[in-house]
Amino acid sequence: MRLLMLGGTEFVGRAVVEAALGRGWDVTVFHRGRHAPPAGVTSLHGDRTDPDGLAALAEGEWDVVVDTWSAAPRVVRDAARLLKDRVRTYVYVSSCSVYAWPQPAGYDESAPVVADASPDAGQTDYARDKRGGELAVLDAFGEERALLVRAGLILGPYENIGRLPWWLARAERGGPVLAPGPRELPLQYVDVRDLAEWTLTAVEGGASGPYNLISPSGHATMGTLLDACARVTGGAAELRWTEPDVILAAGIEPWVQLPVWVPPGSESHDMMHRADVSKAVRNGLRCRPVAETVADTWTWLQDIGGAAPQRPDRPVVGLDPVVEAKVLTG
Repeated sequence: MRLLMLGGTEFVGRAVVEAALGRGWDVTVFHRGRHAPPAGVTSLHGDRTDPDGLAALAEGEWDVVVDTWSAAPRVVRDAARLLKDRVRTYVYVSSCSVYAWPQPAGYDESAPVVADASPDAGQTDYARDKRGGELAVLDAFGEERALLVRAGLILGPYENIGRLPWWLARAERGGPVLAPGPRELPLQYVDVRDLAEWTLTAVEGGASGPYNLISPSGHATMGTLLDACARVTGGAAELRWTEPDVILAAGIEPWVQLPVWVPPGSESHDMMHRADVSKAVRNGLRCRPVAETVADTWTWLQDIGGAAPQRPDRPVVGLDPVVEAKVLTG
């Protein structure tokens, strides 16, 4: 198989490239040159936001293109139009954020999506940008040649958002840790490597259309996630499980200040951690244990010196130690 990866040097793109190379695929990576792609690929340079930024893709044919773009949909539109006669399948790594808010627990791919999204738009907000990207791919490739990977929370090595790296760094620092409860709160996430492997297998099988791609709800819990963080970093962290009402009363922002966590029974928890993923499971989704995701992310962090990269277009996550201590001491 011949893969064209738009990006491919960071997080999701890099995981897809490494998975494809592991299968013996012929891989071309189109990127801006700011980070080195994995060895063994053909490297093409260009900035998709420049007027002539796709010039390096004027020639060439591939079996599949994978695109993770999450800003202005018109950038996806331009790539899809350029490649529609030279690529068999266009995979767009989208997001469950494309669904209209709120959705009840158990929503699936038939749930209504956000309105007012356009493939021709500049950058607006994340949900409409991702939906606009989907529409751009569908317009150029049609439903039979478009695979829409609607990911939820993505964790694992190469993470450049900071969620799991923050928890690992906090656990390594040790001492009393504000652990947002309840311990048994079910989580949904996908290890970036499981996302990559599922995507490539789906392409090989000719899959098309939208798929919610996250673990089944409860594959991990806040307890199993934070226990794994404490264990892998040496066991110096003392998890202090704290009721949601106490956390919210302190003005702590779920998801951002306490990454991954949102309170049980909330619209946010239904949307982020209780989607129906049975379609992807029927089509081969397999999710590795949370302990493996945590341990491998910790190993990667140590290999790069302990500090995770940070995407400049995403907010820095994490809780101020002063606020944490104040809540813990009551």
